[in-house]
Amino acid sequence: MTPSPQYAPGSVSIIERDGERDWVAVEEPLEIRVDDEAIAVTMRTPGNDEELALGFLYGERLIDAARPVGLTDDLAANTVVVEGPLLRELPTRRFYTTSSCGVCGKGAIEQIVVAPRALARDWTGVPLTRELLAGLPEDLIQPGFARTGGLHATGLFSGAGELLCVREDVGRHNAMDKVVGWALAEGLGEEGAGPLTGSLLCVSGRLSFELVQKAVVAGAPVLVGVGAPSSLAISLARECGLTLGGFARGGRLNVYSGAERIS
Repeated sequence: MTPSPQYAPGSVSIIERDGERDWVAVEEPLEIRVDDEAIAVTMRTPGNDEELALGFLYGERLIDAARPVGLTDDLAANTVVVEGPLLRELPTRRFYTTSSCGVCGKGAIEQIVVAPRALARDWTGVPLTRELLAGLPEDLIQPGFARTGGLHATGLFSGAGELLCVREDVGRHNAMDKVVGWALAEGLGEEGAGPLTGSLLCVSGRLSFELVQKAVVAGAPVLVGVGAPSSLAISLARECGLTLGGFARGGRLNVYSGAERIS
């Protein structure tokens, strides 16, 4: 289960800049379809598109387990198809998300919040310490970022801090969706509690509301970020019982919610 250190094919590209060759992150649209119905279009970095589709649909509470999924025969179409049916009826307006926004395209304020679950407050794994959580970013494998400087990363760790999966994308929410989709496909977690139950999540940037919401819906009890959390992210984390840590650098960590899990 050791993650590959290679960036996904098609995720980086070479351009000419000031008479020199330069590497840049690729950004292209992806249409997510369920059976014959178009559900969402998201701007993403190509690679692991099936995982992205599963993770996105799970985060919106439209599916509750892995589904058969695949790209269309025409790879240039940037379309991935997931087997239906959906768990709930969609509003008339569909989803459109940019690489910088995980909640764009929602038709009403009420639709932004996706009924997050209350997380179990106890922790039965290896005792968590600030040192363990603060060190998670050091183990994030980010070959695409190293090449381009333009990709975010989400890493999934075991409760003992072992890296299980890492994904990169121009959109931080896409990177997390890819990790959730991978965990679904691998059959991780506990039935009814989410694929990330008992796992630790780490992101390479700031901690926004949509990242906290995706983590909670997927059952992750701990989310750590290199950057700062927003006020709404902290409020949602406290409401749902998520351990939220920011500014994880140099062996230090600010804990904004769920400190009871840390020994």
